[in-house]
Amino acid sequence: MAKFFSITVNKTRCIGSGDCVETAPAVFQLGVDGKSEVVNPTGAGDSVIVSAARSCPVKAITVVDEDAGAQLFPPPKK
Repeated sequence: MAKFFSITVNKTRCIGSGDCVETAPAVFQLGVDGKSEVVNPTGAGDSVIVSAARSCPVKAITVVDEDAGAQLFPPPKK
């Protein structure tokens, strides 16, 4: 069974680099405001979604595994 990820884009922080769109085009698109938005949270595998979040130069994407209740990216501060 596929995991359910909560993916959010901090629109204030996003600079519209498009790196996430290049990494996971079925999950992210640039909106009319030129900033990233989630269009399909199940559009790619787990590792691709986390890679897309990691590719963001300003760390504007947060990925949470809702099933496990764990934030995958960015890693929680200890």
